[in-house]
Amino acid sequence: MQGLEAGADDYVTKPFSPKELVARVRAVLRRRAPHLAGEAVEVGDLALNPATHRVLAAGQPIELGPTEFRLLFFFMTHSERVYSRAQLLDEVWGDHVFIEERTVDVHIRRLRAALESSGHHERIETVRGTGYRFRGA
Repeated sequence: MQGLEAGADDYVTKPFSPKELVARVRAVLRRRAPHLAGEAVEVGDLALNPATHRVLAAGQPIELGPTEFRLLFFFMTHSERVYSRAQLLDEVWGDHVFIEERTVDVHIRRLRAALESSGHHERIETVRGTGYRFRGA
């Protein structure tokens, strides 16, 4: 009880099954950080599976480069929020990479071009003076 009041999401009492522990950890990951759970993500008829590294739009495959794949995965798991170029660099490329912020624009353009045939390119919105947003609804 004290653990939950202190901020824990869940707890397991002894004795416990390792399968139950793993299931509870996965459930917490799905709730707190879906992008870390490694499970498929769907927005409308756009589906991304990180395990198979495939993207489907209405059942049709979409070919993406590795950076565009990571960028789309981040957007799909963080929809509706606006991210600056610097934030996207940190989240998608990692904070250990030192590249120009305008590199984000190039990869956004490539991602939009890949999604254009399915009509999902419109989900990636430019928020003038701020950054980019992925429209999930």
